[in-house]
Order: sequence, then structure tokens, then C-alpha cells
Amino acid sequence: MARLELWKDPWPLDVRQCPCDVHFTSYLKEQGLAGQTIFHFGTGDHHHVGLQAPASDNAVIGITATEPEYRSYIRLVTENPHLGKYYKVLYSDIYQINVRLLPAFDIVTLFHLCEFWSENNAAFAALDDKGVLGALTALVRPGGLVLFYTGSFAYDAASRLIPDWAARTGFTEEPGYETLRIFRKPKA
Repeated sequence: MARLELWKDPWPLDVRQCPCDVHFTSYLKEQGLAGQTIFHFGTGDHHHVGLQAPASDNAVIGITATEPEYRSYIRLVTENPHLGKYYKVLYSDIYQINVRLLPAFDIVTLFHLCEFWSENNAAFAALDDKGVLGALTALVRPGGLVLFYTGSFAYDAASRLIPDWAARTGFTEEPGYETLRIFRKPKA
């Protein structure tokens, strides 16, 4: 029987190695972005973005394909039921995401775009990285944001997708923040 090959180890918060989530929540705070609906690709075992959501009335849907990270999410919302009103986590391979099941978003983070494609999982995929980029950013409301992490080990591959995507969709680049590259969807 075929099985998905998914990441096995949880990702702890290590700002020296991967500061994107901390830079993102700092950006939200500095920009006064509260009450936002956010799709966050890659929760980490630390769930930093989700844990910050209640303080700013943000609603976050995160996605992880790492079983230990999903288990830690379950533990977090069981021990802190208030958090569950603001933060939900999907357990799925990003390439199997069905956007018909998702709402519109004010902000989409694609910090880990191009990091997880696996030829072994290709037969089960609904999308490739270009498809993930197009499908998730199509859910961004007019005037909303898409953010990329320039420190990703796969950023070189992701950055090659961005120019064509931006030209096709009309997203325009805004000034970056720390390690983040930021694009805004046109306001209708």
C-alpha cells in the first residue's frame, strides 16, 4: 500500500536558523494588522504565529505535514481552549490542499514554498509549487498580502516562480520586512 512520505521531525523555534515566523508577527504588530484572516504555511512545533493570534484578534489557519507538530497543536488547544477560537491547524501535505475547502484570506504566508516537493508523493499531489502559489494567492482578498521568506533553503526556486505569478495576478511588491518579501493584491 502506498504511503505519503512526510517530514518526521518537529521544527522548534530557532530564530538564528529560521526567523520568518518571528519576523512575520513583528511585522503584523508594527503595521497594526489586527483582525486579519491568515493562512500560514508551516506551523513549526513552536506554533509561534498561532499563539500570537488571540492578542491581535487574528484568525490563523496553519498547515503542517509533520505529525508531532499536529500533536503539539492538539495539546495546545486542549490545554488552552481560548486559543482554539483563533488558531486552527490542518494536517496535510501542502500539495494535496483543496482550496475549495478554504475561505478567503487577508494574508497568506508562503515561507516554505518549494521546500517539500517529493517525486515519491507526486502521484498523490493535486498541485505542484506553481499550483500552490497560484491557488492559495487566488484566495487573497483585494488589498491583501502574500509574504515569502528569503532565507528559505528553497527560496531560489520559489523566487523563480514569483515574477510570472506577479505579472499574471497583478500583485505588486511592497517594501520588505527583515527576511520577508511582501506583495499586495490590487484593490479590485
